Amino acid sequence: MAERAGTRTCVIALDVGGTSMKGALLDRAMRPLTTRRGATPRHQGPEATVDAITRLLRDLASEAVRIGVAPVTAGVVVPGIVDEPAQRAVHSVNLGWRDLPLAAVLTNATGLPVRIGHDVRAGGLAESRLGAARGFDDALFVAIGTGISAALVIEGRPLRAGGYAGELGHLTVAAGAGRCACGRSGCLEAVASARAIAAAYTARSGHEVEGAEEVAALVARADPMACRVWERAVEALAEAFAACATVLAPEVIVVGGGLSRAGGLLLAPLRVALDRRLSCQRRPELVRAALGAQAGCFGAGLLGWEAADALPAAGAPADPVSDRVSHRVADRVGGRL
Repeated sequence: MAERAGTRTCVIALDVGGTSMKGALLDRAMRPLTTRRGATPRHQGPEATVDAITRLLRDLASEAVRIGVAPVTAGVVVPGIVDEPAQRAVHSVNLGWRDLPLAAVLTNATGLPVRIGHDVRAGGLAESRLGAARGFDDALFVAIGTGISAALVIEGRPLRAGGYAGELGHLTVAAGAGRCACGRSGCLEAVASARAIAAAYTARSGHEVEGAEEVAALVARADPMACRVWERAVEALAEAFAACATVLAPEVIVVGGGLSRAGGLLLAPLRVALDRRLSCQRRPELVRAALGAQAGCFGAGLLGWEAADALPAAGAPADPVSDRVSHRVADRVGGRL
């Protein structure tokens, strides 16, 4: 990694979501030195979102200057289809961009080498190296929130498949389910996402709820309608997980995202439903994510450190990257590193 002896270094990590962004300065041991949050102005268009990302990266770089730490790279993870080898944000329904050379745009705007990645794949990588899947070579991380997406880690490396891997939410599992946001019917996301659970309960009971957490609370009180909606979601998830176990054979399935906060209320019946569907397949452990809402940010940090380690070493006769990066960042944040 390009760093000078005696210089304290960090990476900037940023997880960009559909409504908010979570950022941090992370040292080599992945300890947060400071954290920041910001709104994602997606309704104002993709340019406004890129501007907001840039401002938050600059804010974190300024904070690094203030506390005497040199940021060497930034890792930024975003939703949608991400071509990581090309470092392009190919498409995001939530954020509105298409075929955007996001890494280059952010590098030019901040003066830092920026590596971009997919938010759920980054979260899966973080859970694999730092969290609930640590110690397993083959793991499936499933984020269940407004939508459903997955990340597969095989022999310690995330499967990318050109940015298309992990769209578990669009696996057909329930022929009678309503239409999904993707335009098809029967998708897992249309049955078992937090949004789908809340919508199904509201439609069937006539009592509007704001989210799946309210439905979970009703399930805990044995509300009959809530229990039926919950059971349908659990069965759909078990069907999808069984398919993954059959084809991919993960040792562990880590359940994250907002719905994972239901804990045993979700995982206990899900284990039973999954077990019923398996015969000769490897039976994966089914566990709750350990990193919670910070998984994406930690994953962004891991990407940042990987990028830093790929820079020329200090003292190498090649390009003096540390000095060049430091001066470029200082020019943009109004300070000196």
